[in-house]
Amino acid sequence: MESLFEQLTANLAIGVEISAGLIIGCAAVEATLRAFTLFFVRRRPDTLKEEIRLQFGRWLSLALEFELAADILRTAISPTWTQIARLGAIVVLRTVLNFFLQMEIDKATKRDRTICK
Repeated sequence: MESLFEQLTANLAIGVEISAGLIIGCAAVEATLRAFTLFFVRRRPDTLKEEIRLQFGRWLSLALEFELAADILRTAISPTWTQIARLGAIVVLRTVLNFFLQMEIDKATKRDRTICK
């Protein structure tokens, strides 16, 4: 029974990681297509570049959360102290990345709201 649970959790972690990869891939395609349109349609406002970058950042932030979930699932299966330490380092790194990314997104959103008023 324990072996079945471990296999199920490992497969779930792989599925969550695949989801993160798909999110990143689709977001990159979306950002690329939207960026290319800026080269051909010159009458667009300059704020669209930042909008594309921020939308891409939001998707990356979501993907980071998925990656963190996959790491937690992997560590949940009979963790060693080394795995726990590794997870701790990954959590800190991804949380810091996500924090600064979210700060930049919030700052841009606040600036956009101020401009629109």
